[in-house]
Parts: sequence; C-alpha cells; structure tokens
Amino acid sequence: MSFYTSLSGLKAAQTDLSVISNNVANVSSTGFKKSRADFGDLVSSSALQSGSIAGQGVRLKSITQQFGQGGFTSSERALDLAISGQGFFVTSGAQTGGEVSYTRNGAFGVDADRFVTDSRGNYLQVLPVDNSGGVTATGLAAVKSLQVPLTSGDAKATTELDIKLNLPTAADLPVNRTAYAAPATYKFDRYDPNSYNYSAQTTVYDASGNAQPATIYYTRTAAPAGTSTDSKWEARMFIGNAEASATKNADGTGTVPPAPLELTFDGTGKMTAPTGAVSFGSALPAGAAAPISLTLDFASTTQTPGTFAVQSLTQDGQEAGQLSNVAIGNDGLVTATYSNGTAQKLGKVVIANFANPAGLRQMGDASWGASGDSGQPIVGEASLGGNGVIQSGALEQSNVDITDELVALIAAQRNFQANAKAIETANTLTQTIIQAS
Repeated sequence: MSFYTSLSGLKAAQTDLSVISNNVANVSSTGFKKSRADFGDLVSSSALQSGSIAGQGVRLKSITQQFGQGGFTSSERALDLAISGQGFFVTSGAQTGGEVSYTRNGAFGVDADRFVTDSRGNYLQVLPVDNSGGVTATGLAAVKSLQVPLTSGDAKATTELDIKLNLPTAADLPVNRTAYAAPATYKFDRYDPNSYNYSAQTTVYDASGNAQPATIYYTRTAAPAGTSTDSKWEARMFIGNAEASATKNADGTGTVPPAPLELTFDGTGKMTAPTGAVSFGSALPAGAAAPISLTLDFASTTQTPGTFAVQSLTQDGQEAGQLSNVAIGNDGLVTATYSNGTAQKLGKVVIANFANPAGLRQMGDASWGASGDSGQPIVGEASLGGNGVIQSGALEQSNVDITDELVALIAAQRNFQANAKAIETANTLTQTIIQAS
C-alpha cells in the first residue's frame, strides 16, 4: 500500500511542478494570471473505523487561477488598454453573434475593416452612446463591436459667412481714385493693391468638400474723414478666381459684370445699409465641383477711428474629416477626432465581472469563457458598480512573481524527491523480505 501512497505523492508533486512551470513560462505574457494547485489527503473511513489510521495518499483538489492585479507597463498606443481594478474586457469571435470571451490582455489593434481586435482577431465590444457620451443601452445583448470610421460625416458646402470687422473712419480713397464723385477714373483690380483699401480672406467649401479661398476686398468710395455725409464702402468677394455678385438675375445667378455690395455708415459709425444678410450670386471657381452661393452677414461690422481689424470671419461649411486621433478615457469612452475639427463618440468599452472569476473556463491567450461555476457575466461601464478604471496607453503584465515561483519550484522538487525516496525504501524492504524467504 505504501507504493500507492507514495505514487500519489509523486503525481501530486509532478502536477505541482507542471503548474509552477506554466506560471514561470508565462511570466512575460500580457494579462496572464498565475495558477495554484490545491491538494487534499486521502483517508478511508467507515462507521467502525479507529481514528488512528494512516492516510491513503494525496489527491488533486483543484487548479485555481489567481486573478490578482498585475503591474502596468507604459505604452505609446491609445489602443493599449489596462484595467485597474476588477473586471474583464469583452471580445467577440465575430462582429455579431460570435463566441464571447473575456480577457485582461488589452493589446488591441485595428484590422483592415477598421474594427478594433485583439491578437486572436476577436472584436472588442462597447456599449452604444449618444452624442454627449451617455450610454443608450445596457446589458450584454446591447453591446457592439468597436469600429473606428476613417472619415467623419459628409462634406458640407458653405452657405453663410458671418463677418465682424472694423473699417477706419480716416481711411482715404485708393490711390488710383481721384475724387469722391462718380468713379470715372477709378477701376478696381484685385491684383492692384492701389485700387482697394483692405482685404480679408477665409476658406469656404463646395458641395464635395473641396476648399476654396474666399477673399473680400473693401474700397472706400464716399465721405472722407471730417465730413457730415454718410460714409460708403464697396465690398467685393472673390471665391478662388471667380467673383461673386452682390446682385443676382431672376434665375439666382450673378450679374455680368458682377456688382459689388455697398456698405453705408452714419456719422456715429453705425452701419445703415445693408440692414440684413445679403445673398451673393453663385460663383464657379476653378477646381470646384459645383457653383458656390453664399449669404454674407455684415451686421457686426462697424466704422470707428481705429484701424482696420477683422474680429471674426466664420463660415458653416466643412470638408469630410480624415481620422487624426483616437482617445479612450478612464470611463472607457472612445472618442475619434478628425482633421475637420469634428469629434465622434464611438462607444464605451464594456467591463464584465463575475461572481466567481476562478470558475472561468480557460481559452488561452489570457482569455476566458463563462461557465456554470463562474456565473453569468455582469456587464457595465468602467469605474461604476465596482468595475475597474481603464487606463489607455498601458498594458497589464502577468501577475506571476518569479521569486515566489522559484521557491515553490524548489519545494515541489523536494516533495518529488521525498516521495521517490519513499518508494525506493518500500522497494528495498520488499526485496529484503523476498530474499529472506
């Protein structure tokens, strides 16, 4: 019987060595959780049995994983994620309806279709959010695979320009204009700075999002400084190489030749005309996908003794934005920003918790699946309901302490040798008895 008792000890020591060896082998595996072999003694028992009996050996009770926190290492990648605290990332083997797994390995990347995936190609799951970042649906059935759009929104043609500027009261006529009368000797030329006083430039967009420079030229036409007559200016707008007219034909197109917009100010510098926004006729600059028609609002324009100054010149168009950055907050909110200045909330990274994490089914690559022992996953947002906080730009390392494992390795080796020695001793005794007989 001692042979079998010591044999069970050998098997137990071998199992312990296997568990420890696996821990040591994965000391550098991201998100790995060490295991521990638990053993119990074997005894025979019956109702009339004496209490002073020898045991029958040892048995393996369980191999349990230890889900203690691992250390963090810094990373320069926004999609490298770590959970500080409880919980697991949720991944799916397909965009919809695939096998769900849970992991602490947050080394995520982007595949050819812009889906965020782990090293096995599983899709990172997020909760849907609204424009403000609030979660719109909860529960495992509501999650979706995270996809990062390469562009943001559709291109929008510019339709309005809001202008706020100051025109100097003391501004004189352009050099090539000789009188404040009919412009008999005056001719505007955008390439001749002597034919206008000031200019201001911005960028507008056509229907395809193509950018075009828009320049407004301001020319003093009446009432020099010190007169009681209303002061007048002309505003001409060029989009690219095409001039847009302040007056339009019945079909909405600009007049030929284009006409400037007249701005009138009273003696206090207040604008008296135009009294509202002015719709300019369409212009088709070189390279534009379609004609551009704009409405200009000069309501905030003034004339004061100061210098020419543009306080603001804003427009409502935009190009289709190209992805420039992805950021993930501590609450798991994924935000993509684009080259046109827009930002898009893509979802909140799901955190799953279990009543008994030690009961999870191992799937390899620091991933686990739910089982009857673990209980059903409880999913939610990071930093809420006991869930951990997400840290972007970091990875959780293995929680294996190499020093502890090496000491345990020595102990397991000692146990193996002791049980082997017990078998050797039992064998020697048996041989002695056989030889004596």
